Amino acid sequence: MPAISIHTVLDQLLNQQQLDLSDVIDRHFSPHYRQRTNGVWDDRTAFTQHIRKLREVVASVRIEVLDELRDGNRYADRHCVYVTKRDGSTVVQEVYLFGELDHEGRFLRIEETTLMLEGAEADRNIGSVK
Repeated sequence: MPAISIHTVLDQLLNQQQLDLSDVIDRHFSPHYRQRTNGVWDDRTAFTQHIRKLREVVASVRIEVLDELRDGNRYADRHCVYVTKRDGSTVVQEVYLFGELDHEGRFLRIEETTLMLEGAEADRNIGSVK
């Protein structure tokens, strides 16, 4: 399996909505996946609910990876996500991400902090909406 990149993962999750969500999640996330966003932990089921909701709200995203590091089964990056919502409004978030990969190269755990750079106050928590 090629080295995982958050750019590829987010593109498949949010821009390629014709792809089956379960297939994309199985491809990139361990069955034991957990994610902490801004201090709140979710399991894989809650993460799937989050992505399903984002697919309802988001028309497209542009992902700009600013820094990306790999060391064995560790992955870290800093990226900006430029979101265009279905209602035409936009949100820009900078994300600081630290992850761990399973033996198949899928995300086992991600811990991230998001910083809203542009957007409405109501979109501040778009990174964890369900």
